[in-house]
Amino acid sequence: MEPNELSVNILNDLIRINNDRIAGYQRAINETKDLDIDLKATFNNMIGESEKYKNELAELVTKYGGTVPKDNTLAGKIYRVWMDLKATFTGADRRAILENCEYGEDAAQRVYEESLSRREELTEEAATLIEDQQRSLRLSHDLIKKYRDAHEALK
Repeated sequence: MEPNELSVNILNDLIRINNDRIAGYQRAINETKDLDIDLKATFNNMIGESEKYKNELAELVTKYGGTVPKDNTLAGKIYRVWMDLKATFTGADRRAILENCEYGEDAAQRVYEESLSRREELTEEAATLIEDQQRSLRLSHDLIKKYRDAHEALK
């Protein structure tokens, strides 16, 4: 396979994880109580962040002659079904929502790390974009963790 083809496969995986992230945060917004305005604003920002990342990745996929996926990962679909079941049995309180969001952020980090571990298959342009996005996603992960930790401290 040529470098551009290999890069397209990796970039498409990252587009899918960003699709998962968008769906996950939309779900979190829907479950968040009206009093949690701070969380809704944060979740909307994270949706915007993933939309931006998805567009940047899609631009490279198109540039390299690939087709941009519209779907999510199978793991993301399974995770959302699990979230539905969990919410049914435990309710959707702030702590549960934050834990689910942190789990999603951990998954995104793993996919980005795995992508970068295959650096030899990436063009330099793709590797740089992935590194930049991963750094930014780490900040989002840390913000969700701070929210979760602050909620725990209030108990």
